[in-house]
Amino acid sequence: MVYFNTRDIAAFSLFGALWAVLSVTISPIFWSLTHLPFLCDMIGISILILTLWWTRKFGAILMTGIIATIVTLAIRPSATHFFGFLAASLLLDILTRSIGYKRCLSKAITAMICLLGFSIISTAFAGVIIGALFMNPYFLTKMFGSLTFFAALHATGGVIGGVIGIVLIRALETRGVLPPLDDNL
Repeated sequence: MVYFNTRDIAAFSLFGALWAVLSVTISPIFWSLTHLPFLCDMIGISILILTLWWTRKFGAILMTGIIATIVTLAIRPSATHFFGFLAASLLLDILTRSIGYKRCLSKAITAMICLLGFSIISTAFAGVIIGALFMNPYFLTKMFGSLTFFAALHATGGVIGGVIGIVLIRALETRGVLPPLDDNL
């Protein structure tokens, strides 16, 4: 039996491409104007939450991150920092699977706590990886003071993106665009 059907593949392919295009076009402008790193996290987490909601299958979030990374590096080869977001995708996929999709998505308060918590953890993890592996240490300490503060800024993007993602899935569910949760999750 096939694990990912064509609907799942289309979803994570489209979401991955959307994430890459938004990150390549909008995020560098925001970064050059403010030197604040949270727009990429905000875009990424909201898209990953949509992917989770749409597919509800382990590996779909990671596949979205892989596609986004490939497209981003194809368009902008110098954007190696995107590997941090790929790691965040893997972590978010593992965390949501470990607690169960039904618990993460069913009730509004539970979904908010789970998805916001996991968004914060995974984007802070991305910030640590990006700061430690892909940034100039002098620039990092001069601009942000420490790796911890840089990771906290990424986590801020996770909070904003998590809220956006939760609002989007609730709005789409209310409008009947996305299917309701199955009992076999």
